Amino acid sequence: MAASDLQPRIREQARRPGAVICYSLNVPQPPITARVIESGFAEAHDTYNGLSDASDGRIYYVLCSDRHDVAGRMYRYDPAADSVQFAGDLSEACGEGGQRAVSQGKSHVRFYEMDGKVYFATHIGYYTLIDGRECAGVPPEGWQRYLGGHFLSYDMASGAFEDLALAPGGEGILTMSMDSVRGRLYAITWPTGRFLAFDLASRRLDDLGPISAEGEAGHGSTYRTLCRSLAVDPRDGSVFYSISEGDLFRYSPDTGRIDAFEGVDLRRDYFGQYEIASPGHMAYNWRQTVWRPGEDVFYGVHGNSGYLFRFDPRARSLELVERLTSGPSRRSGMFDQFSYGYLSFTLGHDNRTIHYLTGGPIPGQPRVSKDTAKGEAKGEENLHYVTYDLDASEYCDHGAIFFPDGTRPAYVNSIAVGRDGTVYTLSRVPAGGAVRTDLIAFRRA
Repeated sequence: MAASDLQPRIREQARRPGAVICYSLNVPQPPITARVIESGFAEAHDTYNGLSDASDGRIYYVLCSDRHDVAGRMYRYDPAADSVQFAGDLSEACGEGGQRAVSQGKSHVRFYEMDGKVYFATHIGYYTLIDGRECAGVPPEGWQRYLGGHFLSYDMASGAFEDLALAPGGEGILTMSMDSVRGRLYAITWPTGRFLAFDLASRRLDDLGPISAEGEAGHGSTYRTLCRSLAVDPRDGSVFYSISEGDLFRYSPDTGRIDAFEGVDLRRDYFGQYEIASPGHMAYNWRQTVWRPGEDVFYGVHGNSGYLFRFDPRARSLELVERLTSGPSRRSGMFDQFSYGYLSFTLGHDNRTIHYLTGGPIPGQPRVSKDTAKGEAKGEENLHYVTYDLDASEYCDHGAIFFPDGTRPAYVNSIAVGRDGTVYTLSRVPAGGAVRTDLIAFRRA
């Protein structure tokens, strides 16, 4: 049966209650071609999150640096004009330009919008490998150690940055979310995993201490991979996060306390089995979460297995929905090659379509996996674009993504979807024998 004949039947089946239609599993999709949007930062390194679309129609993003003396840089892309504007150097935005301190090399978080400004945070990008794990880099002689991550805002009209607060103890900010109803920022620091709450009105920063053993600063039994997504319920401002063991916790803005969220957890056989204190995977942590207005629930993805789940905090329920990995990965039953799974997971502007960038085996190429104690690719794979329609229970793998010369995007862990349906991400880009990270874009009709 031709694909054109199959589609109407599938869409009719998808209208049935509870139907799960994986129609692209047996209907190969043509490759997707992505174009590179040149930002002009030749030394740009891998970015995790660091990308969002905003109400002004622009795409905001950070290109990171892994050098002690070169900071990450923020940009904004205007799709209407097809132009990139350099917004600022992260160290300078934090007031650290010229201080000879290890640079603000990264932003590891999404952008959040409130009252004409976007809010985000900074992180260290300069590391030293110890026993295969990334540790804060030891600076060269004459340089200060990393001073700590900052909460920042950027005024979309004036282009002005504001330095809001500094994380304590020289810790970077690994995870951040925002309650834009109440004007509060929340974060998990790296490497020890402290929970921070910052109130925009009072400028008060509360440090509630470590959330999961000694976090990624731990050794042996005290090591825990830290949660990369804080889930904020806009109804009451509660903030949820996971830990490696799969337990959930809730911060209440009314009490200022963190408590175990009893009765629901992420320990699922389908997610796999993990040594909780072992680095190189997310264990039972969720990888990314989004809030769905109207239905008033969170949807999220477990990184290593690629399972989509639905979390209803008021019903205290967490249910698996569908496996979102690529069609080739689903057929083979394999986990994807990126050891932590993918952060490139978001809800579209239609409030019903999940958009996900994930991996898949390369046809005809044997699977090669390497041991790793940090978040990285274990081997080469294709990048696939997957969507899931929450209302129709309809899964679709739209196919693998390539650059015009046939090379593959790699180290993709971010996503933004424009209002015209264009998908944006940050990827490694081959360039004249070298590799840099830059903004890329594609569309699938």
